[in-house]
Amino acid sequence: MKTKIVLDTSIIIDGEISKKIDNDEINENYEIIIPRAVIDELQSQACKQKEYGTDGLLELKKIREKSIEKKIDVNYVGEKPSLAEIKLAKNGRIDAIINDIAKNENATLFTADYIQHLVADATGILNVHKKTEISEEYDIESYFDERTMSVHLIEGIEPLAKKGTPGNFVLEKISNEKLDKTILGKVIDFLFSVKKNKRISNIEIAFEGCFVIMYKNLRIVITQQPISNKIEITAVRPIRKLSLSDYDISDDLINRLSNEAEGILIAGPPGSGKSTFASSIAEHYVLKNKLVKTLESPRDLQVPDSVVQYGSFKNGYERVSDLLLLVRPDFTIFDEVRKIKDFELFADLRLTGIGMIGVIHASKALDAIQRFIGKIELGMIPHIIDTVIFILEGKIKKIYELDLTVKVPSGMTEQDLARPIVEIKDFFSKETEYEIYSYGEENVIIPLENIDKKTGNTNNKINKLAEAKIKEIINRFDSKAEIRIVSNDRVKISVNKEVIPKIIGKGGSTISEIEKKLGISIDVEAKNPEIGDEMQFSVTESGAHIYFIVDDNLIGKKINLVLDDEIILSNLIGKKARLKIDKKSEAGGKILNAILSNNLNAIKLFESG
Repeated sequence: MKTKIVLDTSIIIDGEISKKIDNDEINENYEIIIPRAVIDELQSQACKQKEYGTDGLLELKKIREKSIEKKIDVNYVGEKPSLAEIKLAKNGRIDAIINDIAKNENATLFTADYIQHLVADATGILNVHKKTEISEEYDIESYFDERTMSVHLIEGIEPLAKKGTPGNFVLEKISNEKLDKTILGKVIDFLFSVKKNKRISNIEIAFEGCFVIMYKNLRIVITQQPISNKIEITAVRPIRKLSLSDYDISDDLINRLSNEAEGILIAGPPGSGKSTFASSIAEHYVLKNKLVKTLESPRDLQVPDSVVQYGSFKNGYERVSDLLLLVRPDFTIFDEVRKIKDFELFADLRLTGIGMIGVIHASKALDAIQRFIGKIELGMIPHIIDTVIFILEGKIKKIYELDLTVKVPSGMTEQDLARPIVEIKDFFSKETEYEIYSYGEENVIIPLENIDKKTGNTNNKINKLAEAKIKEIINRFDSKAEIRIVSNDRVKISVNKEVIPKIIGKGGSTISEIEKKLGISIDVEAKNPEIGDEMQFSVTESGAHIYFIVDDNLIGKKINLVLDDEIILSNLIGKKARLKIDKKSEAGGKILNAILSNNLNAIKLFESG
């Protein structure tokens, strides 16, 4: 009776079976059973241009050809899996089908997957597990020395390393041998190998073409197609673990962190030492007998053993945040705040009373605060963020504290313009450097260095901001409105007289609403129509009309008739090169009076611009 063996996906991709056939370890005394689910899964992955899908199909071809040559029976068993089952392959659905076939056929399962091997053992299925050999030669730690911050292994180029310290490092080659797909594949195999029945690395994030894993204290990112056009492995490690005493930090800041600050942002550009400082704060709170947790993905902060590190659940923290509300930590370190939901979650946890320390990418300290504007209500920001610490090159470069007050914005004078204002103050000098408040329908940040504190005058930057916002609203009534800023809290607008009633509104309701929205007082006046060059004319009257005679080349042109510097009429020149005006009209009456009083010089004609 022949020995039945069932092959799973992993052992086929591994290429082990064709080798065993070559070595006569599998011969005519064996019956090879290949589940149809395996073939369909490999085909599905190959169609997605995943190399292991193609490799698996090529291995199946080798097995069939070698089996014919050595007279080994090969049978294909089972139903074709549904599309849903193929999609559930990563959740173990295909593996379950393979295990069922092995059990029903009373066969031995051949696998290179450690989890599949454990499941088979647990369910009483005979199995042979091919353990991945661990070659220390391909341990990624071998690329590091004591000065290495990160290692960058890219297919087709020499291995690179950043050496030095944050803000003071160089990128250099660490070998003259270019890396090929085979070498990088062996490095990846090492990271995913099993030692003492335990995988060497821990997978933090996984999706098509990308893995983020933790290996000892290394954070490793592996990318390949379709994410990247070639294989790349980036390994980053913390240079050293610091405590707050290692920073040039004042007693005032220690006191604020210990007793006052509960909504802290640690900001800085990539590689500036933000996470290292966050780890030192975690240690500080632990020494103060505070219960500290972290929210991070990947979980790579170097924190004391008492700090439990929470990761994301399927690339989201929502469910994990519910757990934090149950365990009620004193402080939670959120590394890193990036997505809109992260900002909302940070705010939500802070408002429940949990102390929050957020790590956030920013090129300036102010940028970290700006990233919260628009995502949460402006007035809530000081309740969520009270301290901003900006880190650059591993050092504290700037510290802000935030307060909420109600007052007239700097540079304005009228008391009815008072509103809630977020003040951003330098921690040491206590001087307010920025004010954030609502201006119209927008939130604006005003640097106070632009305001003369003695006179209250603002510079052109603030004037332009005000003018742009006013134009945006007034243009809805008159697209050619003219705006002139009279003072910090008063403007004058000139519009066509026809639209003035619309701007004023019934009982002044519309203009009052606009003034309230903009926070300034507005004077409205009629705008004089644009006038062009003055033209020559003669005047005659006949019966009920007055006629202004002009040159023939002005036929069809629009003209403005001005009396005592006031435009009283705009009209077209007729076919007979004359402007005809009814004596009984308002304009005709004024012109007739000027003629009768011998004041004809007060009348001028201009071509309309």
